[in-house]
This record gives sequence, C-alpha cells and structure tokens, in this order.
Amino acid sequence: MNAISPKKLINSKWTKVNPVNKERHFIVTKIEFDENSTINHCFIEAVITKQEKEINWIELKNEKIWLQGWK
Repeated sequence: MNAISPKKLINSKWTKVNPVNKERHFIVTKIEFDENSTINHCFIEAVITKQEKEINWIELKNEKIWLQGWK
C-alpha cells in the first residue's frame, strides 16, 4: 500500500499499472479540501495527452492500480 500524505499530494507523480489509451504517467494537478481539511476532489492529468480527470485519491494507495513516481 502506497503511503500518501494528503498535504503533499499536489504535483506528485504517479504511474498507472494498467495504462488506458497509452496514458501511463500522471501528475496530481488540483486538490480541493473541505473545512475539515478532508480531500473532496482530486484531479490528475495525463502527461502525454494533457487529459485531466477526477479520481478518488484513496485509489492512489492501491499498488495494484498505481505506483508512486514514474516507472
């Protein structure tokens, strides 16, 4: 399980284990917190296509889906 600090998540780099449409490398571009400092929204951007999408940031902890850094 990947260890993630929500406060250090912005601009972090991730590699998708099973790429879709050749999108393998991603950067966390935007995080929105609520008044309790809980993450409401997390957006990642594919490096190659510049496509941005919202994900559940808890998924990044699953090593079967995501690897920390660019591999």
